[in-house]
Amino acid sequence: MSRRNAPEGGAVTTAMMFGGVLKHFRERTGLRQAELARQVPCDRSQVARVETGLGVPSDAFVSKCDEVLDTGGLLLELWGKVDWYPDVGHPNWFEHRAQMDAECVALREYQRHVIPGLLQTENYARALFATEPDKDEIEDRVRARLSRQQRFFSPSQPPLYVGLLEESCLRTVIGGAEVMREQCAHLLAAGERDNIRIQIVQAARPGIFRPTIPLSLITMPEGYDWIYWESLDRGHLTDAPAVFARQAQTYDVLRADALSAYESAELIGEFMKGYRQHGHHLAEEQLQRVQRRQLHRSGRGMAQEQLQRIQRRRLRRGEEDPDRDPGA
Repeated sequence: MSRRNAPEGGAVTTAMMFGGVLKHFRERTGLRQAELARQVPCDRSQVARVETGLGVPSDAFVSKCDEVLDTGGLLLELWGKVDWYPDVGHPNWFEHRAQMDAECVALREYQRHVIPGLLQTENYARALFATEPDKDEIEDRVRARLSRQQRFFSPSQPPLYVGLLEESCLRTVIGGAEVMREQCAHLLAAGERDNIRIQIVQAARPGIFRPTIPLSLITMPEGYDWIYWESLDRGHLTDAPAVFARQAQTYDVLRADALSAYESAELIGEFMKGYRQHGHHLAEEQLQRVQRRQLHRSGRGMAQEQLQRIQRRRLRRGEEDPDRDPGA
């Protein structure tokens, strides 16, 4: 069912109620939509869509609005209680997978060329569907895609998500430099969550064995494991233990060869900086400089540097240094 045909009292009403509260606090502080958007930051159109109940805000968007509008966390509390997607529809061949997203306890994904759907921003998803001639269909597909994300970004017991992304996911420009900058910022924010880890597989690294297609390893309650992959407009699922064991081993080896989550965040940040300052082409040049610096490091030097970063993080968090003499 599309959003425009949703029944009275459904998602439209709750979304509009949230938008009305946001508008009330914005007007109380004397800010225009464009002024609030600059402080979030986001496009003014995103603020307008949320206020009219036509857009679904992320938790990061709502948290920033709470801060800017001095609401004492009211907006984020209300956001967590709204069922934003009760009436979305998925393609028939994807329904089973979407249901698994709603029930799984862990999801490990490998993706090439494009950002995985569970990590896409609204603008990135809309740009992917831009060739669809029916504009209403575009909005329905975007809403359906974003609906899968809500559980993984929930503050209440979200499932584990590990995303292995080929570097090409950051290089492939979808929707222009500004959309890619926003997408990179979203990846960085997502990676800070306790239940989400994002790791980049560098294109320049030799000798890494990669799956030939994107795939998902899904762990359901009671320990049932499934593999999901796609071909054109078809989805495929199998729970064959031998197949899962083989693909899980491939995934785990690839994850070990990929950049760590912290190193991946640094690389994503370099892309974001390049997209913000220079657009696509200079972002590529800036990235190549970063990669040359990485290639010039010795293995020992990288290990020492990573150990120092870990120790600095532990000290910032107030954690005990395991190398310190307990009697000192």
